[in-house]
Amino acid sequence: MRERLKKTMPSKAHHEILTAVGSICTQNLLLPIALVITVVGAVVTALVPPLILEKIVDGLTAGNLMPIAQAFSYFGVVALAGLLESTRESLLIVFGQKLTHGLRSQMCEKLSHLSADMLSKMDAGTIASRFVGDVDTLETLFTSGIISMFADACTMIGIYAVLWQKNRGLAITLLAILPLIALFTRHVQKKMLAAQMDSRKAAARTSGLVPEAIHCIRMIHVFGKEGFMRKRYDRTLQEGYAAMERTNFYDALYSPVILITDALVTGIVMLLSASSGPEVRMFFGMSVGTAVAVISYISRIFSPIESIGMEIQTIQEALAGAKRVGEFLELPTRLETSVEAGEKVMTELGKANAGTASPVACISLEDVSFGYEEEKMVLEHLSFEIKTGEQVTMTGRTGAGKSTIFKLLLGLYRPQKGCVKIYGQDAYLLPDSIRRRLFGCVEQSFKRVPGTVLEQITLSDPTISREDAVEAAKLAGLHEVIAGMEQGYDTPCTDALFSQGQWQLLSIARAVAAKPSILLLDEITANLDVGTEQEVLYALRRAGENRTVVSISHRLYEKMGGRELVIG
Repeated sequence: MRERLKKTMPSKAHHEILTAVGSICTQNLLLPIALVITVVGAVVTALVPPLILEKIVDGLTAGNLMPIAQAFSYFGVVALAGLLESTRESLLIVFGQKLTHGLRSQMCEKLSHLSADMLSKMDAGTIASRFVGDVDTLETLFTSGIISMFADACTMIGIYAVLWQKNRGLAITLLAILPLIALFTRHVQKKMLAAQMDSRKAAARTSGLVPEAIHCIRMIHVFGKEGFMRKRYDRTLQEGYAAMERTNFYDALYSPVILITDALVTGIVMLLSASSGPEVRMFFGMSVGTAVAVISYISRIFSPIESIGMEIQTIQEALAGAKRVGEFLELPTRLETSVEAGEKVMTELGKANAGTASPVACISLEDVSFGYEEEKMVLEHLSFEIKTGEQVTMTGRTGAGKSTIFKLLLGLYRPQKGCVKIYGQDAYLLPDSIRRRLFGCVEQSFKRVPGTVLEQITLSDPTISREDAVEAAKLAGLHEVIAGMEQGYDTPCTDALFSQGQWQLLSIARAVAAKPSILLLDEITANLDVGTEQEVLYALRRAGENRTVVSISHRLYEKMGGRELVIG
């Protein structure tokens, strides 16, 4: 199985998957050991009943009475095999749950460490499909898929060993047929793997179209693009259906071929065993009891191959899911932050708050050039400084890079040239905990998270107390509105709970709740009417006291004053 993974996945991807699964198995070591024991035990006990039956039938044909001990031993071994098989299935369920939990936990950890650049290049539907569908199919691969193949392999080896002792001619016949069956199986497997990969890609594209349509539903209706969106959705669905039809064709083809081969081998062996030729009887001759056992074993040796064939669709889908999960786990993470840089920033900030003179600027850009794509630069050779406590409004044409500067200040991106520094330290090196205490960011629209009004303000940050949240809401001028609700700050947050202006006030409360020293305001009055804008500006004046404020908006510059910084 390891070799199969190597051939069907890129080296890094299969390494990430095997490392993740190995880590989970190590943490639950007794579980895989118990699984191996039950699988081997079930295989061994399943080989014994035909041998007991052989002795019983031969005894009866010889005119002997059936010993009660043999009858009880037969039913006892059958019951034990069933018990071991049931135990295996129960252990597989438990192991599958632990595997799924472990993989999704590792993927969540990976997701939290991806860079903003990487996340911006991935659509939400693709990420969601890897967390849900791909992990579920991966569970199938590493539980029922691999375990079943291991059990089938053990069963085939065991049966072949018994047949070699009981009927040498049959063993030689099977030795000639099984490689052909294996080649046929491999051919079907390759075809189905390619089809499953196409199916998974189509499913990811379909999943991405749904949230896109919901997000842009007003624009779709205004411009009458319902037909266009329907055609896009239908096209992706048809691609998925075409891929699934290919997998269903090979799945339907494989099982009848195996069943027909099983019937032909059984019939030929029975005919040869009844032959009168001494040479043929030497290889194929057998007693009635042995014939009963051999017929049972023939069906069992083809059954594992048929079982693998029936599961090829699931296994190939799982391999495709494994490849996609492995590719996700190998994505590059953002650059490591520096605790030392964070400590130096907090030292300089403490000096600034204490009024101690410091030559270090609060914010400085030194010959910065940056572009989201290498061939298209957004900022080129940009330099400026902002002192502690200063209020600066960046103005300029659309697309000049004003919002990009905010992303650089927040350390979400690293400039291709030059450096962006906060109190003398590179912004991208600052730890997240320091960023939360340094920056409060207010955007054009409020980004709601699941939870109560209190959790909208605190973002479940344990360092922000309820009292801090109430103080922030008072500063933003929203406390009375929240307090007037039946559940107050514990009111579950919905889209209709606040007006557009109140959402912006809540955004200001969220930004100042952690008591940051720098406020970043990104066109926050762009979608507000004049009356609401005045209310928000009044809240901003209170929130901006004793803080460094950097804003984007010519209107804010006219209303709040401060220094204008023209970009572009």
